[in-house]
Amino acid sequence: MTPWIAWQLADSAFPAGGFAHSGGLEAAVQLGHVRDPAGLDRFLEEALWQAGSLTLPFVLAVLRAPERLAELDARCDAATPALVANRASRARGRALLRAATALGPAARSLEQEVLRAGLAGHLAPVSGALLARLGASENEAGRLHLFLAARGLLSAGVRLGLCGPLEAQAALARAGAVAQAVLAAAAGRAPEDAAASSPLLELLQSHQDRLYSRLFQS
Repeated sequence: MTPWIAWQLADSAFPAGGFAHSGGLEAAVQLGHVRDPAGLDRFLEEALWQAGSLTLPFVLAVLRAPERLAELDARCDAATPALVANRASRARGRALLRAATALGPAARSLEQEVLRAGLAGHLAPVSGALLARLGASENEAGRLHLFLAARGLLSAGVRLGLCGPLEAQAALARAGAVAQAVLAAAAGRAPEDAAASSPLLELLQSHQDRLYSRLFQS
C-alpha cells in the first residue's frame, strides 16, 4: 500500500462513517463512568485492547485470505451479538465500502461483491478485504485499524466536552504505546479465538439506545 493511500485512509476527512459513532463513550459519559480526560484515557486503553481481541483478528485474517471474506464476515457477525455494536459494525463497514469506491478500480468493485453476496459487511472483515486489494502489509493493516479506533474515540471525546483538541492529540500520542502492546499480544490470534475482552464496554455501548438524548449512533 502506498503511503499516500495510507494517509488518505487515516485522514479524518475520509468519509468512512466513524464520525457518527462513539463506541459506547457517549453512554459512558452520561452514566458517569467517564468524567474527565483521565477517564477518557482509561476508556481508550480498554477499547484498544477490546479491538485487539475482538476485531483485529478478522482484519488480519481477511487480509491474508481475501477469498474467506464471506465466511469470516459471518463469523464476525456471530462474534458480535450485542445489537448496538453489531449495527454499528455493519453501518461502518458499508460506509467504508462506499467511500472506497473513490480509491480506484482495485477497491471499486468490492462494494458490489459484498452486495451481490448478501453479506452483512462488518467493518473488520471489510477493512481486511479492502486493505488486501490496496496491497497493505499486516503491520500496516493492524496499525491503521487501531489508529482509527483511537482517533474515533478521541474525536467523540472532544465533541462530548471531555477534553480539548490539544489534549486529544496528547492522548492519541500516548495511545501509541498501548497500540504497540495490543499488536504484539494479538499477533497470531485466529478469528476463531476472537472474543470481547471488556464486558463493561459492551454493556455501555448497548445502553446507547436507552439514552434520552444523544449525539451518536453508538
